[in-house]
Parts: sequence; C-alpha cells; structure tokens
Amino acid sequence: MATVDELIQDARKRMDSSVEHTRSEFNTVRTGRASAALLDRVQIDYYGTATPLKQLATINVPEPRMLTIQPFDPSSIKGIEKAIQESDLGLTPSNDGKMIRLPMPQPTEERRKELVKVVRKIAEEGKVAVRNVRRDAVHHLKELKDVGSDDERRAEESVQKLTDEHTKTIEDLLKHKEAEIMEV
Repeated sequence: MATVDELIQDARKRMDSSVEHTRSEFNTVRTGRASAALLDRVQIDYYGTATPLKQLATINVPEPRMLTIQPFDPSSIKGIEKAIQESDLGLTPSNDGKMIRLPMPQPTEERRKELVKVVRKIAEEGKVAVRNVRRDAVHHLKELKDVGSDDERRAEESVQKLTDEHTKTIEDLLKHKEAEIMEV
C-alpha cells in the first residue's frame, strides 16, 4: 500500500516529466535562430522504416541562421530533403550531393504570431498534464484507508502547491519562448 509521501513523490516526478516534455516540445518550434532541436520531430523513410533524422546524419549550426545536415549514408540525401520539405517547419533545403544546407529565413510578423499560438497550445497541454497528475494524486489519497482527514487535507495542499509550482514553471518557459519568437 502506498504511503502519502510516496504518492506525493510520484506526483512530483510525473509533474517534472510533464514540464520537461513541454520544454522539449518548445525546442522544436522555430524561432529566428537555427537550432538542431528543430529537426527532432523529422522522420525519414529509410529502407521502409520511419527513422529520426538525428540517427541518419550529423546536424550542425555553422552560423546563426543556417543548419547543415551531413548524412552518414549519401544515398539517403534525397529522402532527408523530401522529409524536411514535407515537415511543418516551412524550410527549403538545398543539397550539393554530400550535404544539405537549411537556411533559416527571418519569420514574418504573421508567421511569428502563428508560432506564438503553437507555443501557447503546447504550454496549455503541459499544464493540463500537470493538473491530470494532481487529479490522480488526490484520487489516490482519498483511497488510502489509514490516513486521517487532517493528513489527507495536508497532503492535498502539498499536491496543490506542487501543481502551482509546476504550472508557474511552464508559464515562465512560455514567456521566455514567446519573447524569443517575437524578437526581431
């Protein structure tokens, strides 16, 4: 039977992972700067298997507005180029037969506003995940038999405090990312 402390520790761990997931999702949203994390979601059809780009190539950032992709297998260059064009990144790759160059154009004002909406949606999903953890933890607290109502209330308060901390962390990440996107 789980104890109150174990339930709270489990809730903390799950909320931490929700915040981390939100942070990694933010990294895949394009700002004006080049970042290898942008390509984390790009999957390439490599011999019939959907394979993450970073397993097929070296990704470098030689300058602030340029990514270079050096495939380990030169025959996969066309597939990589096609996957990037079909992704939601809105980038146009160019290749010289050995390497793909991916210039990062400065996003337009309209595109920036769209990206802010995307980032807000990601943040909201993160906050919903944190609140779901809270709901589960409170539900499990109520199921504990040998806990008095005072202990249960204290435990619920600490779970709520955890929820507030994690929600605030996601809000802070969101503010930072929005500022990064709107920066010209």
